[in-house]
Amino acid sequence: MQRIAVIGGGITGITSAYALAKRGFDVTVFEKHRYAAMETSFANGGQLSASNAEVWNHWPTVIKGLRWMLKSDAPLLVNPRPSWHKLSWFAEFIAAIPRYADNTTETTRLAIAAREHLFQWAKDEQIDFDLKQKGILHIYRDKAGYDHAAKVSQLLSKGGLERRAVTPDEMRAIEPTLAGSYHGGFYTESDATGDIHKYTNGLAQAAAKRGVTLNYGHQINDIGADESGAWVSATVDSETIRQSFDSVVVCAGIGSRAIAAKLGDRVNIYPVKGYSITVQLDDDASQQAAPTVSLLDDETKLVTSRLGHDRFRVAGTAEFNGSNRDIRNDRIRPLVRWVEECFPGVSTRRVVPWAGLRPMLPNMLPKVGPGKLPTVFYNTGHGHLGWTLSAITAELLADAVQEQGAASEVVTAARST
Repeated sequence: MQRIAVIGGGITGITSAYALAKRGFDVTVFEKHRYAAMETSFANGGQLSASNAEVWNHWPTVIKGLRWMLKSDAPLLVNPRPSWHKLSWFAEFIAAIPRYADNTTETTRLAIAAREHLFQWAKDEQIDFDLKQKGILHIYRDKAGYDHAAKVSQLLSKGGLERRAVTPDEMRAIEPTLAGSYHGGFYTESDATGDIHKYTNGLAQAAAKRGVTLNYGHQINDIGADESGAWVSATVDSETIRQSFDSVVVCAGIGSRAIAAKLGDRVNIYPVKGYSITVQLDDDASQQAAPTVSLLDDETKLVTSRLGHDRFRVAGTAEFNGSNRDIRNDRIRPLVRWVEECFPGVSTRRVVPWAGLRPMLPNMLPKVGPGKLPTVFYNTGHGHLGWTLSAITAELLADAVQEQGAASEVVTAARST
């Protein structure tokens, strides 16, 4: 049985471990925290959103970023301080603009394919993760935003997604608690929401039952690989351990870039900070006033999800500021204000803020599959769609590892004859 090391215990690492274990591999997960899903997979927007598959490689996005650069509460904020990493990332981001349409359509296909696996795994393993299959409503306040969304819908349709235009009256019928004036919207009935932290931990427990070793509290010190295998050195409880494996899978979020460099690959991930607030719905009035249908406000770049009966999650924004994890009040305040304006009956007396670093590649597509060495694999760089794409990229990763294993067996057999 092939021994596989998975680096990272977030949503991509745990789904990868689970998919590999189902194929019969002996899997060990290395995670620096004491539990799974403690960083970017902790408190995201909750959306499982094929309808949000539009990649950001678009000239209007670049122009908005430049215009908002000095506005502290802007939906997209870029720290103007230069670094070689940031400059190289943006150069590749701009170079990917000609692939905007194709990459949006391809992301849509992946997102749709992911649903089947994610929901089936939850059913098989009896994972309760506050799933709501009530669709996602995109809201637009002006004609320009609505018209752009209509064009995006055509790209989504090419990827197999059905979403329909809705009038302001239809929007209020879909989500009666929504306040404000709108030009129109688009509704995707097949999208859903759920608690990524609950799901990841539930799947981690299921993976452990299937034989996966979960090495929590293991800080990676060093890692290496060659044509025949890989090894991992980690510190746990002040002791250093070193283990050897047949292959290694890198699912380390923003840490994947540095690990890839040690393994001879270039994976140009940049950390893009996102913020969220979890509004605690402590009273009946707030519970009645909070939406049950998920929303995406394209103007403010905010998404919502209702998690159970007593939590309302609002998340979004993008901040290019290196590996900074600070929770800034001037970035949280617009999220609270948005809740108060769109859902005035919801009390914001008790709000829990959070920030996480999305691992983004310049072309907005995840890196899934082998590296330069036959013993090194990647499942990382999912950006703002890690939750949405996680199940299908785990399956694709498992396919790649299985195919490489079969090829190695053929080579070994040929050499022995």
